[in-house]
Amino acid sequence: MVAADPEAVNSSKLEDVGTENYSLKIFQSTLNLLAHILIGIVVGISILFAFRNGLPTNNMTNLHIVLCVIGYQLLMAEGILALCPYNSWTAGLRLVDKRRTHTILQILGSVLAIVGSILKSLDKSTNWNTLHGKFALVAMVFTTVSLVNGLTSLYAYELRKCVPGNFSKIPHIVFGVVAFVASLIALCYGFDYGFFKNWTANAGPPFGFAYAIMAMSAAFTFIIIVNPMITALNKTVRMCK
Repeated sequence: MVAADPEAVNSSKLEDVGTENYSLKIFQSTLNLLAHILIGIVVGISILFAFRNGLPTNNMTNLHIVLCVIGYQLLMAEGILALCPYNSWTAGLRLVDKRRTHTILQILGSVLAIVGSILKSLDKSTNWNTLHGKFALVAMVFTTVSLVNGLTSLYAYELRKCVPGNFSKIPHIVFGVVAFVASLIALCYGFDYGFFKNWTANAGPPFGFAYAIMAMSAAFTFIIIVNPMITALNKTVRMCK
């Protein structure tokens, strides 16, 4: 009977583990690339729609679209992705720089989205009476709360003697995810309006392109929130132990 070479066996196991990790990294990087592409498509089409009659400065609805889509679906989306270990454009940054990038993008995105929502609400006599408006309100409220809570998360290390870091970080993640998902739902209800569907299909129904844009929005939102939710779950499990 011939004994197996221990070094060969261990080397084979390490190669298998390395192959699995490499395959996972490829899968994660592919999803990340897909998310960036979908963000570009959705934001680009939304901006084209808002500029269809020229500059949106004289039309509050179009200005609302520009501010909110850039705020939520571009800046806040990229701000969340900035912290992902497999994100393409931040992979080479130090953790502290990733956090700074996340903070800057989230602040800019939140301000644009909140301003866009407030401007549209001031332009209307009746507010929050549609599903688009109701989910937009939820997104705005949770964005505001997440923005304020993010300040405590930013200084979690300095405040660790008074407040455990996870006590501020976990709610920050949850509030941010709720705001981002609510903004997706509001966006999809916006895409479902007749004036957008008619713009995407001059021939009329079945408006397949508009529904495809909704599906793309849902797809990149799901890809983006997976990593933060896993992070929040892991932090919660560690706290409970």
